[in-house]
Amino acid sequence: MALMTWIPTYSVGVTSIDEQHKRLIALINELHDAMLANRGTVAVNQVLVQLADYCDEHFSYEEGLLQKAQYPGFAIHREKHVRMAEQVRKLTSQAQRGGAVVTLEVMNFLRNWLDKHILGTDKEYAPLLSRKGFS
Repeated sequence: MALMTWIPTYSVGVTSIDEQHKRLIALINELHDAMLANRGTVAVNQVLVQLADYCDEHFSYEEGLLQKAQYPGFAIHREKHVRMAEQVRKLTSQAQRGGAVVTLEVMNFLRNWLDKHILGTDKEYAPLLSRKGFS
């Protein structure tokens, strides 16, 4: 059962970023499925590690494009990425130490953060990237 579904409204007009956002949604859904199916700590931890690693990869890529485009909101945008990456790494660390951290509350947090980040923060840079020819 998908917790989050890609909708066209999420598109920022840059195919590579849209594809990465789809991958983040897929990882959140995979984590949600593992939690619901009670697959066990090892399976949940593996997905959490994948999510944390992919967040780092995506944030780095997106920030690189924003720097190339000379996005004026770069510092604020990057800070939001840093805070989210820290939270995901904290969840991963807690889970690896045996803490039961993947709950419905955690899943809703991840879904809501990604939804608001794409539709709010990421949509702010979309016009600039479009004007600069990123697609």
